[in-house]
Amino acid sequence: MDLIAKATAMVGGSIAFVRRMGAPSHQAFGTTPDIPAARKQGIMTLKMPAAEGWKDGHVPTCAPGLKVNAFASGLDHPRWIEVLPNGDVLVAESKEQAGPPKTLMDHAAQATMRRVKAIGKSANRVTLWRDADGDGVAEVRKVFVENQNQPFGMALVGDRFYLGNTDGVRVFDYASGDTALAGEGEKLVDFKPHGHWTRSLLVSPDGSKIYAGVGSLTNIADQGMEVEEGRAAIWELDVASGAARIFASGLRNAVGMAWEPVTGKLWTVVNERDGLGDETPPDYLTSVEEDGFYGWPYCYWGQTVDDRVPQDAAMVSHAVTPDFALGGHTASLGLCWMPDGTLPGFGAGMVIGQHGSWNRSKLSGYKLIFVPFENGKPSGPSRDILSGFLSEDEKLAYGRPVGVTLGPDGKSLLMADDVGDIIWRVTAA
Repeated sequence: MDLIAKATAMVGGSIAFVRRMGAPSHQAFGTTPDIPAARKQGIMTLKMPAAEGWKDGHVPTCAPGLKVNAFASGLDHPRWIEVLPNGDVLVAESKEQAGPPKTLMDHAAQATMRRVKAIGKSANRVTLWRDADGDGVAEVRKVFVENQNQPFGMALVGDRFYLGNTDGVRVFDYASGDTALAGEGEKLVDFKPHGHWTRSLLVSPDGSKIYAGVGSLTNIADQGMEVEEGRAAIWELDVASGAARIFASGLRNAVGMAWEPVTGKLWTVVNERDGLGDETPPDYLTSVEEDGFYGWPYCYWGQTVDDRVPQDAAMVSHAVTPDFALGGHTASLGLCWMPDGTLPGFGAGMVIGQHGSWNRSKLSGYKLIFVPFENGKPSGPSRDILSGFLSEDEKLAYGRPVGVTLGPDGKSLLMADDVGDIIWRVTAA
């Protein structure tokens, strides 16, 4: 496998170098992005920094007026965070468990992902972290639940705790202050595993519904649409009855979700398709309409057809155009609403954890960013909250941002870093 990794890095680096010379000079960002025409790649660009981690006091770079510290460290690939009403912080520790590679491209892609610890043996647990003395550093660590199947999203409704495993949602009994869940829980809904495996969860404001993101199996339905049934969608689960249905579809990989308080709309961040160029198409932040269709796999950013895919003109005709482009292949995963007054110098808006690209000639993402909102919509360019996760020569990843949420005090952000194995805490300086 080391030989494959080295060969992939050499070949991928050569291809990326050539493609970088013709790459667009701008990123496709904002409400009216300049999206370059598709350039079919044939052999997909594979470029991934090696996982380095944080050493010798090195920490992410903060925006002016902010500071960052490690709230929790020594985790095993932390991906998602949930803050309980009593202030306990739950962290899902899991990673992709790749199946046997079927093609040379599969071998290459898996070798690339291993460089940054993105695939491998999964911890398959949720840990609980408690900052009892309020100093911004957790001193209590407990295993909240273990022996799960790539756990990710978490949600609490009353005394019932919901966990999004890759193969479905389980529910457990919970009482305030519990440091561990008892029993195996109850399976409520089944999801198809593998592919885009994360299953984020979000509770409706009234507590009656839970929304779950279920990504596609493949890039562009490469194995046909039958295996994609029930995927590339956001599901809605009725808490009282347990009934589940697809709420919105055509979302290749919708991960983070959040409620926008002015309009009450559901918003999500979506990872778009590969193989059409550095900036084509961009990942995006969008409001989600009930029964809305967002294009995948037939088209992107509205009705821009992907002619690599057998077409369905009727589906293309009513594809919804997303609200805000986030740049090509930034792997925007984490999402939370940040109220005005949370961090100095930042108003109300969405905070997004950009995990970072692996499939473009010039790497993108590797940041925690903020998109300001006014009257329920994005109102300006994005700004960096945390950066410095990538070395200047793009060869090393010190960390990779994933899930983000408000801290228990309401005056901080907590962000999972699955390369640094740290939960970072951002506050006023």
